[in-house]
Parts: sequence; structure tokens; C-alpha cells
Amino acid sequence: MPVDPSIESAADLILCGFEDYQHRFAEITQRARGRFETRDWQGAQRDALERLGLYGDIVDTIDAGTRTLLGEHLHRTDLWAEIKAAFAAHVDDSPIIEIAETFFNSVTRRVFDTVGVDPRIEFVAPPVAVPHAAVEEAVFETIPIDGSIESAVKKIISRSEFKANWNNLDRDVRLAAQEIECERARVLGDRELVAVDVISPVFYRGQRAFIVGRLRAGERVMPIVLALAHDAGGVEIDAVLLTENEASIVFSFTRSYFHVELDRPRDMIAFLKSIMPLKPVAELYTALGFNKHGKTELYRDLLFHMDRSTDLFEIARGDRGLVMIVFTLPSYDLVFKIIRDHFAPPKTITRREVMDKYQLVFRHDRAGRLVDAQEFEHLKFARNRFSESLLTELASNASRSVTISERFVHFAHLYTERRITPLNLYLREEEEELAVEAALDYGRAIKNLAATNIFPGDLLLKNFGVTRHGRVIFYDYDELCPLTDCRFRTMPPAQYPEDEMRADPWYYVGPNDVFPEEFEYFLGLRGVVRDRFLQRHGDLLTASYWKSVQDRHQAGEIIDICPYRERKRLRNRKAH
Repeated sequence: MPVDPSIESAADLILCGFEDYQHRFAEITQRARGRFETRDWQGAQRDALERLGLYGDIVDTIDAGTRTLLGEHLHRTDLWAEIKAAFAAHVDDSPIIEIAETFFNSVTRRVFDTVGVDPRIEFVAPPVAVPHAAVEEAVFETIPIDGSIESAVKKIISRSEFKANWNNLDRDVRLAAQEIECERARVLGDRELVAVDVISPVFYRGQRAFIVGRLRAGERVMPIVLALAHDAGGVEIDAVLLTENEASIVFSFTRSYFHVELDRPRDMIAFLKSIMPLKPVAELYTALGFNKHGKTELYRDLLFHMDRSTDLFEIARGDRGLVMIVFTLPSYDLVFKIIRDHFAPPKTITRREVMDKYQLVFRHDRAGRLVDAQEFEHLKFARNRFSESLLTELASNASRSVTISERFVHFAHLYTERRITPLNLYLREEEEELAVEAALDYGRAIKNLAATNIFPGDLLLKNFGVTRHGRVIFYDYDELCPLTDCRFRTMPPAQYPEDEMRADPWYYVGPNDVFPEEFEYFLGLRGVVRDRFLQRHGDLLTASYWKSVQDRHQAGEIIDICPYRERKRLRNRKAH
């Protein structure tokens, strides 16, 4: 029986769109090396924005093309089932088949607004199976350690062949080797390192390049991440990261995506899982820039987990949000956020503005301080997996986004984020030493956000959270805005004593005015925690601090934010 020409034409149209996406994705990614070599940080930012918008633009074009091509037959499920089969035949032996299938699904979901998953017109699979280690050999090179660690480090560095001068390569190699030897002795004891497996391409993000690999001692492995910086003095090894936690923080869900050239994403994921076994596959795909497929893997993993669990979705711990209903599945490391139908005072923001804030965060440098939220439409879960209190809350306050039937709960729109501990609860529940460290990192988080031209708007502790690595991050975006949009002012003195007793201010307050002196009164820090915070971050309470950061942004400076603890930087050793 002959194939309907429109089937092959539609499959070819989608395939050509996917190939165009892959080509342009690779083309933008390949620029990263040159940006690092020439210290073109503005260009790197432009590339990051261009690549983030690429997927949606191409899917828009394919969506319009299929509507024109199929006309009145656009919504025929039987026709799309055959288009899917024709597309599958084209990509069956592709090394990026999982990315191709997600691309196809993106097109069909535009056409059908599918609720849940329809396997007739979508590629459905379990969460990606990490390949056997032998398959990884396509993405890494093994360097034997048959002499000194120092010589092995020099071989690792020599592979990069940057078209830029090194500041003092011999010194950096010596210091890096010392770091590796100290960690080897601490972790492996008497075991000697026999080889280092190094991922062939270099990872680029912001003002850093990263060489990623693993050190081997028999069956034991240790991560190795060489973080490279390039300042006016030349390229240098800025840090050597040798633990799973340190590597995981670099690949965090709070950071922007890497630009790294790769042909076989799945093999790369397998290697990265070998040094970060706790890192979800979905997050690794997203970190490599395949955020749409990362979302696909996240959803598949959630469904897989739900099939093997019995606990109920319930309202998340923490203060009730004025803009979002937040709920979670206790056995799963996610929170789900639904925009409320109406926002109680003092919130004046609109639903559209809330969604725009999330889009701003998606496109912005998250600097390790903003959660990467995944946006979903038309999800469906069994009603019996929801607590009655959550069902009541959703029915009463989120009817624009949620439909509850006898059997299912249908979400027209929601966001998912990694679950973290609200900072106000963390400070209340943890011992003083940990609370102090979290409070200090809270101050660093605010300053990191300012360095990327972000003002959180609402600095309340409940809007920040603490990750499993003890890092403080911001996750409540409805008041977020560019720092340069704010007008930071010093509070004028009262003319009369009774002015300070008035409910309203005795001075004019514009819509974008911010008075940093007031921050102390609503932060909620107490005792030793408060004292240590003010000792380290008291400048946050001055208008002059904020204006100085604004001046740097307005001068066009891109402020460097170190993606690891300051104490890890080799410059601290170089100083001695």
C-alpha cells in the first residue's frame, strides 16, 4: 500500500527542523572556546541567550509548516501515528535519538495540547538507561599515571591547546598536583592512582572553562574538575575540585547551562554519572544544554517513581505563599508550584507577570543562586494520589490551572523545582554553627544575584532555601527585577519626632524606590546569627553598596562569580 505523500513530507519537515536545530546548536556551542580565549564575556552572554531561544523558535517554525502542509487533516491522530513511524525510521540509528524523539514530541504537543501522554503520537520510554561504562570510551581519553601526578596534570592541560598565553603553567601544575596528592591520601589511603580518564571536550560557562574527568585507583574513582580562568595575566588553573559534592555543585540545577561540544549525549551522561552518582539524569541533560530533553527525563522518572510508590501529594512545608500553591510528593525530590487564581494584598502582580518572571530566570545567568524551574502544561495524575487538604486548596484557589474530576487531577499549567529546605525553617531547626553558615551564605547569595543584575525584591528568609550541599538559593520570583531598575535611597531623617510614629512614611516613596536600611527589620535574624550576618554583610543595609553595583552594570562590566568556595581557589596557595 503506497504511503500518503503528506506523511513523508511531514516527517521530512520535522526531521529537517531537528537537523537545523542540531546544526545551529553546535555552531553556537563551538564559539565558546574562542570567547574564552579572547576573554569576550559579552559575546559569551549573547551566545547563551541565542542558544536558549533556538529550540522554541525552530519548533514554532515547524508547527506553522505542519499546519500548512496538513491543513484540515492536522488533528488526525491516525495520520500523526504514521508520521511518527516515518520519523522514527529516519532517526533509529542516530547517536542522539533521545533528543530527536523529544523534538518530535514538542511538535505534536503543540498541535494536540495532549493531556498526559499519548503513545500513539508521542515517543514514550522509561527513564534513560545509563549505558555500560565501555560505551563511554567515545567521550573520554585515558592518560596513564606512570610517573608523577604532576606530569599527568601537564598532559591533561596540554590537550586543551588554547590560543591564549598561560600565566604560569608550571606553577599551576605543581599546585594542582599537590591538591590531588592530598585528596588521594585522604580518600584512597595507600592506593596509588593508575590513570585519569578525561572527557575530550572542554566545558565552558561564564568566565570559566572546565576540564572534567575521573582519577582511577583500581576499581575506585575520584572526580577531577580543573577550573580554568582567563584574566589579563593569562589563563590559569583557578581551582582543582576532587569530590563528588564539589563536582555536583559545578553541575548544579541553580546554574546556567554549559557550552560543550558533544556528539553522543547519552555516553557523556554515563561518564558524568560515574563521578556524580546522586545527580539525576534529567539534571545532567539540562546542564549540557538539552533542557527540553531534561524535562522529558524528569517527567518519565516521576511517572516511573509514582508507579512504585504509594504516598500522597501534599502541601509543602513552609509558609503559605501569596502567589503560588506549593505541593510535593514526600518520597520524591521535587516541589510543584501552581499560580493562584487571585493574589492577596499586598501583592499587585498579575498572572502574566509571574510567568514572565520565570521566563526571565530561564534566560538569565542563574549564578548558582536561582533554581532552574521546569514549566509543564497539561499534566494528569490520579486523584487518589492527592491528600484531601491539597485537593481542597487546589479546588478553592487554583481553578484556572487545575481541573479535578472523579478519577484525575489535570494541571493546565505548573512549574517544578528541586525540593530544598526553606531558609527560615533551616535557621530555626539547625544547630547554631550551621545556622550561622547558612545566614552568611544568604548574604553571599544576595550579593551574587546583585552581581548578575538581579534584585530579589522580597528578601524574606522564607523566599530562600538551603540545598543538600548547604548552599542558599532564591526560589520565589514574583518580586524579582533587574537591579538597574531599582532606585536605592537613604531614608531621609524625620523632621518632627511624631513623624516616626506615623503608619505611613513622612517622605515620598516612588514605585521603584528601595531603602536598604529597612532590610534589617524584616529579615528575621536573631542573636548570634544576626550579629555574624551584620558583621560580614552589613553593607547590604546601605544604599551606597547597591549603587556601586549598579554603577558597574551600567558601565558594561560583567562581574565574575566564582562557582565554588573561595577557599578552593589556587590563588590562595599562590599568595604563599
